[in-house]
Amino acid sequence: MATEFVNKIHPEYPQMIYEALDALQQKEGSNKSSISKYIESKYGNMNDAHSKLLTYHLDRMKQTGELIFLKNNYIKPGPDAPPKRGRGRPPKPKTTLPQGTEIAAPKPRGRPKKDPNAPPTPKKPKPTSVPSDLAPVSKTGRPRGRPRKIRPQPPQNGLE
Repeated sequence: MATEFVNKIHPEYPQMIYEALDALQQKEGSNKSSISKYIESKYGNMNDAHSKLLTYHLDRMKQTGELIFLKNNYIKPGPDAPPKRGRGRPPKPKTTLPQGTEIAAPKPRGRPKKDPNAPPTPKKPKPTSVPSDLAPVSKTGRPRGRPRKIRPQPPQNGLE
C-alpha cells in the first residue's frame, strides 16, 4: 500500500535511484545515505516508509544485477564489466576443443576397487589367550593394563 502511494506521487524507486547515481557522479559509487539525501532534496520530504522502500529497492536491484555493491557503495554496472557468476548468473562459456582431441577419463574418486583376479589374502592367526598368571610382565614387575576386578569375599563369622 505504501508503494502505491509513493508511486502515484513520485517516479518509481529504481528510476529515482538511477537519477541519483547519475547526478552524484562519484567514481567509486554512492552510498545509501547520499542516494537518500539526493532523492529527498529533489522530490521534497518523503513519507516515513522512504528508508525502508529505498533499502528494499536497492537490495532487489543488487540481487538482480542492476546495481553493483562494492565497498558500501552502489555503482551502475559498466557495459564492459564481466557478468557476475553465482546464483542466477549465466555459466561461463565453454571453450571448444579442436577436433581429434581425446579427453582423458576423469580421475576416479574414493578407495580403489579390489582386483577380482587377485589371490585371497591369508587370514591372520588369532593369538591364543594366555592365562593371566603366564602373561608377560613388564619391566616394573606389574602386569600390563587395568587389573581385574576381584569379587569381595563374604565375611567369615565362624558360625557356619
